Amino acid sequence: MSIIVKPIVTEKMTELGEKLQRYAFVVQKKSNKIQIKKAVEDLYDVEVREVNTMNYSGKNKSRFTKRGFVTGRTAAYKKAIVTLAEGQSIDFYSNI
Repeated sequence: MSIIVKPIVTEKMTELGEKLQRYAFVVQKKSNKIQIKKAVEDLYDVEVREVNTMNYSGKNKSRFTKRGFVTGRTAAYKKAIVTLAEGQSIDFYSNI
């Protein structure tokens, strides 16, 4: 099973990637910074300089429908922001 679940491609992260060589990924909850660094280097063939991680807890959500009041919870996940060495970049759109 892979450490990296999926890349986060938003306007904010695209801008950070262009300016500061920082890219965000949703990663497995139990992975650590060393595992994330190795996985990114192996997958994208780049040199990782720094890894920052954040744990997001799930949020309670509710809505009113025809069937009544429905409550639920979003999934918890871990996000990693990876800073690459100077002059390197990752192109997420090359496989499209």
